[in-house]
Amino acid sequence: MQYLAEGLRLPTNGLDYTILAIYFVVVLGIGFAARASVRTSLDFFLSGRSLPAWVTGLAFVAANLGATEILGMAATGAQYGVAVVHWYWIGAIPAMVFLGLVMMPFYYRSKVRSVPEFLLHRFDRSAHLLSSILFAFSAILIAGVNLYALSIVVEALLGWPQWVAIVVAGLFVLVYITIGGLSSAIYNEVLQFFVILAALIPLTLLGLKRVGGWDGLSGSLEEQHGANFMTAWGGTGIGDANPLGANWLTIILGLGFVLSFGYWTTNFAEVQRALSAKNLSAAQRTPLIAAFPKIFIVFVVMIPGLVAAVLVPKIGTPGSDLTYNDAIPLLMQELLPNGVLGIAVTGLLAAFMAGMAANVSSFNTVFTTDIWQRYVKKDQPDAYYLRFGRLITAVGVLASIGTAFIAAGFSNIMTYLQTLFSFFNVPLFVVFIIGMFWKRASMKSGVWGLLAGTTAAMVNYFVIYEQGIIDIPSDQGANFVSAIVGFVAGAVVMVAVTLFTAPKPEAELAGLVYGTKAPDSDEVPDEGDSAWYRKPALLGWGAIVLATLCYLPYSL
Repeated sequence: MQYLAEGLRLPTNGLDYTILAIYFVVVLGIGFAARASVRTSLDFFLSGRSLPAWVTGLAFVAANLGATEILGMAATGAQYGVAVVHWYWIGAIPAMVFLGLVMMPFYYRSKVRSVPEFLLHRFDRSAHLLSSILFAFSAILIAGVNLYALSIVVEALLGWPQWVAIVVAGLFVLVYITIGGLSSAIYNEVLQFFVILAALIPLTLLGLKRVGGWDGLSGSLEEQHGANFMTAWGGTGIGDANPLGANWLTIILGLGFVLSFGYWTTNFAEVQRALSAKNLSAAQRTPLIAAFPKIFIVFVVMIPGLVAAVLVPKIGTPGSDLTYNDAIPLLMQELLPNGVLGIAVTGLLAAFMAGMAANVSSFNTVFTTDIWQRYVKKDQPDAYYLRFGRLITAVGVLASIGTAFIAAGFSNIMTYLQTLFSFFNVPLFVVFIIGMFWKRASMKSGVWGLLAGTTAAMVNYFVIYEQGIIDIPSDQGANFVSAIVGFVAGAVVMVAVTLFTAPKPEAELAGLVYGTKAPDSDEVPDEGDSAWYRKPALLGWGAIVLATLCYLPYSL
């Protein structure tokens, strides 16, 4: 297990603890306030589908502001340099726009309560059950990553042993989700979004000042790691060497298409926030509103990682007691005065609780509605499923405590997360995309596509890469290749199975396949829909153009 480096303790005082205590009181208060609105299972799992777009949009981006965004992306910046921008401007924005403009109408109009439930309508029970099990398993693994990252900060703050920090942090998240359901998680995520920025912006500015501004940062890192460390595309020609260990083709296909679209369009921890919106227009705008802050968040997570690479050149190297995951706590110890340190610690705790809460709330929905209600206990009163949802939330948190110790074995948790996405999200995406755009895709092709994609991605990583059959320069490069292999294998098997099995009757595909007319909807229209900021297409194209322009300073 990777423990925090000995001696890396934050110099906190009473002011810092007071700020932290106030935040925890507010979080629990939001949970108890949300409890009053939880009367049915729909309220608990999808907030009664009543939330406005600005709330769900901020919750959408905050749900991703967990371990992936903070410790993971800072660690990736320290390890791979400016190439971390690819995870945002290629690996997020286009997929978020696609989700809003193309996929949300399918999700929302079909009135599904989860992503796997869509597969039940499009394919059959076997595809639905397999996707539900795979998602529930991956959600617990990813929640464990956020919980482990949270424990790093608690350990640095209080000096607690890591296992104690993991257990205490997990139990706190359990309390406010169990009390208020998804509404509690979402409203806390909106609060957490602003607290996180209040933590990261001072850390970024003080870090740049310490290393002599951007010019001093660039000069130091280019001297240590070479010029390609400070460019996004430098050295990415096929056969060329670069810090990321991936060429432009694997970056665009593996990260920009397969991993990105697989995560943002089928990960129910994100889609659940959009499904809780009050109508289709608000649901479509949820990921598009989230795309704009997502464009700029890269700077406040990448720069601290780069600064850490300058201040501690041996971070993450063999023989060093500092892993890449220690970059953020290290800078907090070095740079922040008391008071600001309390805000930073609070922001990090908020980030990790947001990430864990997103995965636990999606896990309890899928396990309750897609597994338990569908296959184990059918036709029970709604109050039964509400009680069971709260019970399975506790089970999910306890399981996440166990998987947190798996994440502790990785020096860069971003690498671990990308590995999980290539195994679980990519096969789900290929089944979705083929099922949505090809009417002929048969009912049985869904389950076989999932199996083939997941198996192929695992074989590529654990056998072809780890056994050295093919030389791939880095874990991240291997993840990109695994994602491509999983996507291709799933697509080929789906086509092959479709040729020999019966298609779904065309009458049952209404609203589930692109180009088919959706059933009559009783959704409530959004007032003032003619305003430009309510038009999903304009928001989506604006986000893509802005993200593309941001690439210009890093393109050389």
